[in-house]
Amino acid sequence: MKALRFLAAPLAAIALTVSASAFAHDPSEKVTILQDQMLQNVPGKKALMIEVDYKPGQSSIAHKHEGTAMAYVLSGSITSQVKGEKAITYKAGEFWYEPAGSEHLVSKNASKTKPAKLLVFMVLSPDEKVLIPLEN
Repeated sequence: MKALRFLAAPLAAIALTVSASAFAHDPSEKVTILQDQMLQNVPGKKALMIEVDYKPGQSSIAHKHEGTAMAYVLSGSITSQVKGEKAITYKAGEFWYEPAGSEHLVSKNASKTKPAKLLVFMVLSPDEKVLIPLEN
């Protein structure tokens, strides 16, 4: 049982990396699932810890998350904009919150010369999608 638990996260990371890369402007955008755990104190929900590495100038497509997301900039600067709000550039050590269903219009590395890294914590149901591309 313990061996299966250790295999689940790497397999999920591979699946998310493939699917997230298909939606990214640059297919080399790196998305890694660090943890994927069912929450014992919140039946029917799970927590994800995801690391997103942006190359200089790289951005994600406009999207939404079915689950709640909290993001923390590990390094570099990230510009983020949720529908109805202004775009904000966050530096390393800064963070933001996105309620479930928020439309994430902008998510990009604010620098054209330096990489950036983002840590995302999400709470969602096992059947909810991490990322849903928005139609133009």
